Amino acid sequence: MTPSRPACRHWPFWAAIAALAAILGLSLLINLAAVGVLAGSSRSGPSTQGEDEFPSFAETHSWGTGTAKVVRIAFTGILTRQLDGGLFGSTDPVDATLRQIRAARQDDDVAGILLEIDSPGGEVTASDEIHRELMRFKESRDGRVITVLVHDLAASGGFYIALPADRIVAQPTAMVGSIGVLMQTLNIQGLGEKLGVTDTTIKSGRNKDMLNPFHPVDPEQVRLLQTAVDTMHDRFVELVAEGRNLSKTKVRALADGRLFTAREALDLRLVDAIGYWEDALAETAGLLGVETVRVVTYRDETGLFEKLFGAKSPIPGLHALLSAAAVPRRLYLWRL
Repeated sequence: MTPSRPACRHWPFWAAIAALAAILGLSLLINLAAVGVLAGSSRSGPSTQGEDEFPSFAETHSWGTGTAKVVRIAFTGILTRQLDGGLFGSTDPVDATLRQIRAARQDDDVAGILLEIDSPGGEVTASDEIHRELMRFKESRDGRVITVLVHDLAASGGFYIALPADRIVAQPTAMVGSIGVLMQTLNIQGLGEKLGVTDTTIKSGRNKDMLNPFHPVDPEQVRLLQTAVDTMHDRFVELVAEGRNLSKTKVRALADGRLFTAREALDLRLVDAIGYWEDALAETAGLLGVETVRVVTYRDETGLFEKLFGAKSPIPGLHALLSAAAVPRRLYLWRL
């Protein structure tokens, strides 16, 4: 007689795993279906409005009441298009900010933007793109205003994007300034010689491999790059003079890269007031000539699938790290 096989005592565990997998699969399918329906409904029929040209956001009531609608936008961290790596790609914090400003400009009900900044700056072009989009918002309709609240730091490019503001409020512990341009790289010729590492570069012209880290620094190439840095510095000085209603001579005396405390920045007219969130709100209401303002924030209505693929990493992406190390870039960046 064949003995009976003992019953498997692990079946509850495997049953739970199977049930969990089924629930997750069903949830993913529902999310994908919902995204497909939304995409289909929004794109049914011909449309002349592109999503990037006319970005759409859901609104959340953030603060206050009143008839004057103000959009609250925050930029925190380095001004770069390569900072936040996702699980399967990367997100673009600069583009996300540009889209919010663009959406605010295209909403006839929006009277102002309250821009919160905590940034050491970053890429020259990224800073300039946000500055331009903010100027377009102000110029889109008479009476529109921008208020900036500096939390901890508005340095270099972080200050650059504050310049379109009608009023800049800095918290008492904030640091402001670092007006200047930086281009930095490493020269490892001596180390390469010690390690026996040689460089083979095939190029079309003598300046094609400027600042090659395995070659001695070429003074002529440094001169050429200094011209590019000086040009961007001149632009920065001009925008500070224009945005803060200061003479270029006064700005140039301050534009040596130094940071200023909130009190020093106020005395130098780089900011308009020292205060907190409520003070920035009061400044905004005053500019609009109203008692109170109704503040809203924007949010993307994305499903689980998009959130999974766009999840941010707490550290810069590998591509950003390699790019910064290998390629000298013009930066409006405060660096210790």
